[in-house]
Amino acid sequence: MSLSRQIKIGDSVIGGDAFPFLIAGPCVIESKEITLECAEVLKQISLDLKINIIFKSSFDKANRSSSSSYRGPGLKKGMQILSEVKQKTGLPILSDVHSVSDVAHSSEVLDVLQIPAFLSRQTDLIKSAAECGKIINVKKGQFLSPSDIKNVVLKFETYGCHDVLITERGTTFGYNDLVSDMRAIVKMRETGCPIIFDASHSVQSPGSMGNKSGGDRDMIFPLARAAAAVGVDGFFIECHPSPENALSDGPSMLRLEDLYEVTKTLLAIDNISRNL
Repeated sequence: MSLSRQIKIGDSVIGGDAFPFLIAGPCVIESKEITLECAEVLKQISLDLKINIIFKSSFDKANRSSSSSYRGPGLKKGMQILSEVKQKTGLPILSDVHSVSDVAHSSEVLDVLQIPAFLSRQTDLIKSAAECGKIINVKKGQFLSPSDIKNVVLKFETYGCHDVLITERGTTFGYNDLVSDMRAIVKMRETGCPIIFDASHSVQSPGSMGNKSGGDRDMIFPLARAAAAVGVDGFFIECHPSPENALSDGPSMLRLEDLYEVTKTLLAIDNISRNL
């Protein structure tokens, strides 16, 4: 497995020959209480398994299937809650940005700005994010081939940003379904960027429930194990204390109580892969 470039985040290093890291948290900020509950569990997992964890939750879900779906608390309140997570746990923070106007305020709190899959080719957003001086995580669009992502990375580099992560989240496969092709992980390594496997969004069934997306959380663990065997720099797993009651993407989120054992197994598989 070829090594990616290393990127410093806080006092830690991700990518290169570092052990895999984890991006995890609830899909969207529902309340301060649920957000902090998840963050505290993630902090303990980080300590117990000695793994770098980046806390993720969205302040706005701008691409919901229905205009009546819950989107989140918005930028201002969302940043207040994420700032409190950061202060109480010390975990680095990641969230999505959807427009140029999101970047300046959110980058005051976020350690990693995420470009959503549907916006992964939006040049103005890429330019603004690249120039903010933070690490960027790009979700590969469902409509892009693995080789297409190099052009996205080149855009960031053109605007002076080299601290770019790439997340694989499946490719559109007919209607209402995605397929995870593990060859994509190998192909995208050619960019030199750290590669993350998003085991949550890879099990989505976009729009399959009429006015919302479905998913199959039972497939999160099998797909993540496959990615660990291929070799990735990190895993992206959304989690929730009660996914069946979640306000966004419940069917494709892992139960918070299962995350420790899942992560432990993924690290064990990664250790075997590194020593083959």
